[in-house]
Amino acid sequence: MRCINKKVFVSFICTIAVSVLSACGNSAYSLSYSVENYHGTNQNIYYDTFASDLCVVNEDILSDSMTMSEASCGGLFDLNNRETLYAVNVNAQLSPASLTKVMTALVALKYGSLDQRLTASSNVYVTESGAQKIGLKEGDTMTLDQALRILLIYSANDVANLIAENIGGSIEGFADMMNQEAQAIGATKSHFVNPHGLTAEDHYTTPYDMYLIFNAAMQYDTFQEIIAMTEYTTVYYNADGESQEKTVKSTNLYSQGTQTAPSNITVIGGKTGTTNAAGHCLILLARDNSSNPYIAVIMRAESSDVLYNEMTNLLQEIVN
Repeated sequence: MRCINKKVFVSFICTIAVSVLSACGNSAYSLSYSVENYHGTNQNIYYDTFASDLCVVNEDILSDSMTMSEASCGGLFDLNNRETLYAVNVNAQLSPASLTKVMTALVALKYGSLDQRLTASSNVYVTESGAQKIGLKEGDTMTLDQALRILLIYSANDVANLIAENIGGSIEGFADMMNQEAQAIGATKSHFVNPHGLTAEDHYTTPYDMYLIFNAAMQYDTFQEIIAMTEYTTVYYNADGESQEKTVKSTNLYSQGTQTAPSNITVIGGKTGTTNAAGHCLILLARDNSSNPYIAVIMRAESSDVLYNEMTNLLQEIVN
């Protein structure tokens, strides 16, 4: 393993090295915890993130105590020590399902304002069978802050379209912004055509690129706050100015409390994603008892049970 100074060589490395090698970015983290319960509203759990080096590995990193099913791909990244603890097919280009929404949030946070009021057009309607949504209608309005919370906690696809049109001018324009941002942070094996991750041709990313995207999103306190929430209640307005109250709950089973992390590991939060094409996907921020942060990602698991069993085993590698 070798480390390359990102301040000098980042554009070269992101364009060339990341396209052929698995890697883990270095982030220097200062940890601040104001509460004991990490899953709830109004948390203050922020990680000061900035990737100053890029460490690369030339092959999968396996463990005698950890195996993934044939379909699954993923990795475990120790952020403080700039070390990839586990990696299987982290450069495989896969459909990301709603992991896409991490990139949507990153672009919105970078180019939008949290108090910006978003207005739904007719393009807000999502007709795909089984697609997660809150039932937005043309003319509905809410702030970007409200929209991001519903997007990341509940994974609402209609809210993803709302954000995209208001920030990017159109779905296509926002997708262009997503792709430009992906290139800028080194996620060079990704390509996005929509803000929600519903199955589309030429829409893909890799487990390693998802690590890069998630790590970049963590530079925003709002993102870190949202992914630690288990539920959110808000009021938005329809075209006639009438209030609409909505409560959403996290799709992450660790946040719901129905899945338990290994002892000595705390799951802070993350993002789920599931479609027939993508399988079952999950990316998480976790910490050990010394408050060291880790990003864990699994994509293309064959079922929810397989996904969470493998993720729990992957998190166990932190303390093994």
